[in-house]
Amino acid sequence: MSQSKNRYHAKRWLRTAEEDLEAAKVLLDAGMYAQACFYAQQSGEKAIKSLWYLVDADPWGHSVQRLIAEFPWRTKVPNLEVWIERGALLDKFYIPTRYPNGLPDLTPGQVYRQEDARRGIEAARALAVACEKWLEEH
Repeated sequence: MSQSKNRYHAKRWLRTAEEDLEAAKVLLDAGMYAQACFYAQQSGEKAIKSLWYLVDADPWGHSVQRLIAEFPWRTKVPNLEVWIERGALLDKFYIPTRYPNGLPDLTPGQVYRQEDARRGIEAARALAVACEKWLEEH
């Protein structure tokens, strides 16, 4: 793909990540913490995938931590370990926030709390901002 087309797709993915982050905030304000956590995870995943598309690579999977750790240009990512730590937090919100059989005897709404959603949103926000900066610089 051409560089301009890669940048176009990367920006689309990052814009969608930002929209998911806004949805997470709305859900947090509505007291729907499990759902806010899931949308935070989705935001982080899409933000990282935007970088993959920029470098003409094909991201696969849903683990934010793995997508960061295996990013083809990871040596050019400042504070990679901080990114991985944020990804690891968001990965915890991928399955159990959505399915009652992902948790023992409780529903996601009974388990996830306001602080979980806040931490997830902050991790996703930090990744989105870092990805936007990375896109501008490369």
